Amino acid sequence: MNPHSEPSKRSTDSNSAATPSAPPPSTPPHPPEPPAPADPRSASDPTPPARSAESSRPADSAHTTTPSTPTQPAGSSTPSDPSGPTHSSAPSDAVPAPPAEAQVTLRSPAELADALPYLMGFYPDDSVVLIALHGDRGRFGGRVRLGIPTDTAQWPDVADQLAECLISAGQERGTRPEAILVYLCQEPVEGQSGKDVKDRLRPLAQRLRTACGALDVPVLEALCLSNGRFWSYCCPDFRCCPAEGTPMVMPGTSVMAAAAAYAGMQVRGSLKEMEARLMPRTGRRAAEQEKVLDAAAGALVPRMLERDGAAAVRRDTLDLAGVMIHRFRQDTPSGSNRARDACDDALITDAEAADLILGLQDRVTRDRAAEWMDGSVAAPALRLWRALARRCAGGYAEHAVAPLTLAGWVCWSTEDGPSARIALHCALSLDPDYTFAQLLHRAINEGLDPEPLRRCLREQNHAVVSAAEDAPAPGADSPSTAKETRRPTRRPGAVGRPRGPRGGTGPGARSTDGRGRRRAGRDGDRSRR
Repeated sequence: MNPHSEPSKRSTDSNSAATPSAPPPSTPPHPPEPPAPADPRSASDPTPPARSAESSRPADSAHTTTPSTPTQPAGSSTPSDPSGPTHSSAPSDAVPAPPAEAQVTLRSPAELADALPYLMGFYPDDSVVLIALHGDRGRFGGRVRLGIPTDTAQWPDVADQLAECLISAGQERGTRPEAILVYLCQEPVEGQSGKDVKDRLRPLAQRLRTACGALDVPVLEALCLSNGRFWSYCCPDFRCCPAEGTPMVMPGTSVMAAAAAYAGMQVRGSLKEMEARLMPRTGRRAAEQEKVLDAAAGALVPRMLERDGAAAVRRDTLDLAGVMIHRFRQDTPSGSNRARDACDDALITDAEAADLILGLQDRVTRDRAAEWMDGSVAAPALRLWRALARRCAGGYAEHAVAPLTLAGWVCWSTEDGPSARIALHCALSLDPDYTFAQLLHRAINEGLDPEPLRRCLREQNHAVVSAAEDAPAPGADSPSTAKETRRPTRRPGAVGRPRGPRGGTGPGARSTDGRGRRRAGRDGDRSRR
């Protein structure tokens, strides 16, 4: 069972706030030191060997700490900078040194098991997770996640690819891991117990240890998490690791939970719960939506064949999206995620959803819609894109790639890395060659700042709009005629002001919280979690 199904109050990028330190295995006397918070990488490494693995960027101990509470290895109480003194001896008139970061100590496999959802930002059910440890004290670094293959014949290749993916990513950044932690998470099916899952996955755990060891990086601990219990594949002592497993700590009572609460970290539920919010409808409602999509597609083709038909469709799509975002903004639901999604689904009709889904298949329209990604419009835009993804039923499943990518883009722009990775992973699962999703996916993998991409996107969109405004009308015979067909002169004070989708923030505008960081808008969908 997933003990972390209730999300916390504030969303952060996947695991970067309050990065827990890597705890030691049960045997070594000197556990490794926790890392500084690490910026996670995205849902799948762009390289072919581990395309569907979720990976995260290694931490930089000197520059990635935040005013949260990173973890510290067992038995250690030193500040985050091991080379610095524990107590300051500077004179009273000297410039005071910055305060040392508080650190959290993970002392046992039980605390390692409890820390996993906080490291990932969600509970990675049905997954194999590898986490890199750096330095003598084992600072947490990069991490990769992949669904456990049902075909056991694939396990050797998967183990080799995951180990290579994690270790090579660290080498590219000059931070080769010193050790690795392995997690295998899977719930038992009917008629099985958690111990049965542990025994069935033992060959995979052993293969992962062998693959990492072949690359000269040892596995310090390998844990199986199933049915509210955990087992260690590395500890042979039945006094501390009994055969029936050890119960997980009560949610919210561990040192990691306290550190996460202090840092405002968010566990968004399980991976399956997050993916379910993006899955298409089924049953009678799906059949009804598919019929409306068929009718809308039949009406769209003749419109596109008309003169200036494409421009008219783009304009109508953006206008309708603006109306929907305003509608969503005026009605913020509450309750569980399922209740919120049900309310959002009721705010948009089948016909409106069909027009938007088909209109967003146009690249120019999608790129202009991507300008709704920060400020007060970010939250309702995200809810709209999710709702549209759920409406891509039946034969229109691949049409969900555009709204899924837009959802991932908004999540990344509002510093919700885990949700961004999952949305982009779903998009690339439907269309691995979708360029915008690939671009965003690689950018998150590399730990890039979304602001340059936002600025580039805005400039490109406004260049397209300006070109459309300056272009002569069809059939114009002279430059003077073309000038007469331009759009009306803008109001005073708006000269040079780029135009964008209604409700979007202007290019260059950036909401901050006074400390140079972007501030998410009033996201009722996020602030209540």
